[in-house]
Amino acid sequence: MFGHPRRLLWTLTLLASSTSPTSLLIKLQPSGLLASAFTITSTSATIRSKTGITQRQATSYSTSRRTLNMAKSSDDAQKKINNIVVVGGGIQGTSVAYQLAQAADAGDNDTKITILEAKAVASAASGKGGGFMARSWGDGSPTQSLHELAFDMYEELAAELQCESYRKLPVLSVSPGGGGKSFQSKDPLVPNWLDGNVARISPMGYGDDTAQITPKEFVEQMLQHAPDIQVVLGKCTGVETLEEEEGDEQITGVKYRNGDDDEEKTLPADVVVVSAGPWSCQAEDWFPNAGLKLPMEGIKSTSIVWNKPDDRDVDATALFCGENSNFGTHLEVYPRPDGSIYICGIGGSDYISTAQLKDGAFLEDCEANPTRVKAAQASFRDMAPQYKEENGGSLEKSQACMRPCPPDAMPYMGPVPGYSGAYLNAGHNCWGIAWAPACGKAMAELIWEGSSSSVNLKPFDPARFTPKVAQRGRKRRGTNVGEQW
Repeated sequence: MFGHPRRLLWTLTLLASSTSPTSLLIKLQPSGLLASAFTITSTSATIRSKTGITQRQATSYSTSRRTLNMAKSSDDAQKKINNIVVVGGGIQGTSVAYQLAQAADAGDNDTKITILEAKAVASAASGKGGGFMARSWGDGSPTQSLHELAFDMYEELAAELQCESYRKLPVLSVSPGGGGKSFQSKDPLVPNWLDGNVARISPMGYGDDTAQITPKEFVEQMLQHAPDIQVVLGKCTGVETLEEEEGDEQITGVKYRNGDDDEEKTLPADVVVVSAGPWSCQAEDWFPNAGLKLPMEGIKSTSIVWNKPDDRDVDATALFCGENSNFGTHLEVYPRPDGSIYICGIGGSDYISTAQLKDGAFLEDCEANPTRVKAAQASFRDMAPQYKEENGGSLEKSQACMRPCPPDAMPYMGPVPGYSGAYLNAGHNCWGIAWAPACGKAMAELIWEGSSSSVNLKPFDPARFTPKVAQRGRKRRGTNVGEQW
């Protein structure tokens, strides 16, 4: 009956929540695993082990399946969750849905998880990003744990999900412009295609803590391996709520419209997670009682992808290039396992305001800047003459997308004040793809357990730019919301 430590904890939680808060002694013999005696001291299921079960064994994730202990610790977590809606079907939103689904499966939970996506899964930055990640590049910052945890998770998840585009690879810093002299090197880190007009070259990573994945493949593989996640196409227009006795608004539904008709529909929801990239700032209007301020700037940038040459392999070394004043570029170059080369850092980005994003700017169409496409081609061909047109080089595609940037370059991750079951996971800047598994895991912990044990979410509080109301008024979970008598 109690053959798994996580299932044991979940069963005890159920027993405690239906019992008066007196101390009970329960002795269990879980299928020969460990003879255990636990004391439950309150309805919040505070569990104290009297045997050899360690806290780590009792509450940790499964390393292989990334599953969560289903014990609940907060007011939100004590309530039964029947329906969760994640707004946004990019790599961040899908990672949240996937980690929630893994946890629900591990706890024999029948919670229904739905992704509400405005256009198509991975249709924005998650379908057009480079997919580079670096484990140690956040050292000393509040995002360090996101870098480290996500990097480690990617290696395991890529194998579990059978992602063909994941690999570790070295990284070079390259100064463009060598005075017209062709560059040649026998250093194995230098790729065979970098033989043009370059100057100084130095290593930035040797492939032990730098890697890549094609983000669209990762999104598609998560959904394929979690078939119970439902994807609904439509634009979120708000939420439905029911006021609770303590003053919070409990989420009961997520409203949306799709392109087929203008009728507003509702998805049932006990929990909603807004993870819609730069357009997540629209949530300011979806949660009016929070007075939420989510300043966001969308940085719209062009990228290109080169086809694989017909007659040669493409060495796997990524480049971070210095400013090339001849073309106005600072290229980032990522060869992919299929032989194509992804290039961004093209320059000429456009900056989209919060107001424009709230109006849906570039949600439907986000086109490349043709002037920057030409500049990128010329800049890259200057460093890699093999890709010149006369040598058979051809462009596979040009494209553009936006990265979501809060003013302090920190993501919004956490609960929406004044609402039960409302969460934000957005604004991850240029690292949204690299951090996705860790963000998904942290948000799943927060929702299922009441707090995240793997990531410190305090620096990412969604309400950090929301003005503090000084007037007297009702309070929701200790936060003055300024409602006057």
